[in-house]
This record gives sequence, structure tokens and C-alpha cells, in this order.
Amino acid sequence: MSLFKYEVFHKVVELGSLTRASEALGLTQSGVSHAVHSLEAEFGFTILTRNRSGVRLTDNGERVLAFVREMLQVQERLKQEVAAINGLETGTIRIGTFTSISVQWLPGIIRDFLASHPRIEVNLYEGDYHEIEEWLLSGEIDFGFVSMPTLDSFEVIPLKLDRMLCILPPGHRLEKESCIRYGDIANEPFIMPKEGSDYDVRRVLRKGRVKPPVKFRAADDYAIVAMVENGLGISILPEMILRGRRNEVVALELEDGSCRSLGIALNVTRNVSPATRKMIDCTRSWLADEARAGGAKPARGE
Repeated sequence: MSLFKYEVFHKVVELGSLTRASEALGLTQSGVSHAVHSLEAEFGFTILTRNRSGVRLTDNGERVLAFVREMLQVQERLKQEVAAINGLETGTIRIGTFTSISVQWLPGIIRDFLASHPRIEVNLYEGDYHEIEEWLLSGEIDFGFVSMPTLDSFEVIPLKLDRMLCILPPGHRLEKESCIRYGDIANEPFIMPKEGSDYDVRRVLRKGRVKPPVKFRAADDYAIVAMVENGLGISILPEMILRGRRNEVVALELEDGSCRSLGIALNVTRNVSPATRKMIDCTRSWLADEARAGGAKPARGE
């Protein structure tokens, strides 16, 4: 059975545009429109509405989308299994990730993975923790990097501890301290990550029982670093964000040594493809090599 129309529909939903979907699939826009209209005729109802800003799902489109995703995932697993039986490796892996993982880990992991599995395609979906959880639940991604704990319904593979550090502008009154006590920052102007990306920071501040005044929110971790560099406030960020960059900030450990615990999450209600398992194995192997080289801490619960 050909799932071409379902693939087109899914790509249009993913990209939110007939034009972008046609470019991604290598089709004409009329070809994409024809596939969607054909699927609507097959179903007997409208699944997408078009407007100037793009397309959006109808209520009925929302209802069938989960089944379409499931069909495409089964097709992908079948392709991978058939390829494995024939001594080949093919397939697509969809990974949910966030900034620090995308910058610090994934370039090396993907390089090593593709060196051994060149025929497998890797697609990255970058978002915040909540978006990654939603993508896992909906089946939009095969696995996602998360800060633990996450939803109880996920299978979680712990990977690494990452220290949470307080960053200060140069010349700040606390820059000579050996560590930052929470009471010392209770009234400091604070730059908070945007809602959805602020889970780790809020957890640390709750542990410290402080609520510094939030002066700014920023969507990008590196924008927060730049704002601190320019004296607009202080912040708390994962050490991974600062690694390998020439930052004009002072980074100090917190008094309780707070860390975030990073891991991989999988939706246990969905079968995991052979290619996904290989990518997870490669990730763990790459991190083990990094730990031996740089003394990284294995993940554990706080």
C-alpha cells in the first residue's frame, strides 16, 4: 500500500505550509495540493484549512493525524527491518533536542554515527523541554533529550550531570566569592529563560528558597549570556552552555552544588526502531569517551 498521500499530509502539518512542504519533498505545489485534496476525498472531510499565513489542521484533521503518524512510523520500522534482513542499513531518526545538546553533543555524536551508518538520515527537532515531551507523546520524534525527571510514562536513560552555575557580569560585587549563596542573590536583577525553557532554573531557585526579581526573559541561552556580559542582570545557566566559548562573565558554583540530570526519553507505548537503538548506543558510547577524556560525571538523581 502506498502511503505517499499520508507522507505529504504529515509534511504539510510539520512545516505549516504547502510551499515549504513541496520544497522539502521535491514536488510542485500543485502536486502537494492534489495529494491533500485526494486524501480529503478519500476520508470524506476536510483535514486542512488554508489562509495567508499557511495552513492549519481542522478538528477532523487533528483526530486523524495521530493515526497517520502511527502508520508512517510502522512503515519506517518495516523499511529498516527489511533493510537489516538484506544486510543493509537505511532509515530516518527524528531526535528532539535543545540548545546546549545541539551545540555541545550532537555534532560529535552524529559525526560518529554517520561514519558507521552512512545510509541512515538524522533529523533534528529543536525545542524546549515541554515541546520535546509533546513531540514524544504525539510520535513526532523517535526519542528526545530531556532534563530529568520527566513524564512517568517515558522510558528514561540517564546520561550525564551538568552543573548549574550562577553567572555574573565582570566587576560584580560577588565575583570574588568561592561560591554563590542563595541569600546573596535574592534581590539581584535576574534574567530568566523563556517559559518552557526555565524548568532547571526555577527548580534551583525553589531549592534555594529565593525569588530574585526577574527583569528580563530571553528565548536563547546565548542571549542571556550576552545580557549578563552587558550588566543587565545575573542568571543561572547550565555549565554546558558556557563550555568552549569566550564568555565575558564570571561563572560560580552554587552553594549546594546544584546540577541538572540529562537523559534520553522514549515513549514506551511505541516500538523503537533498530536505527533509533543504534543512535542511542552511539550517544552513550560517545559520552563515555568524552567522560574518559574530560572526567564528566555520569547521571544520577539529585
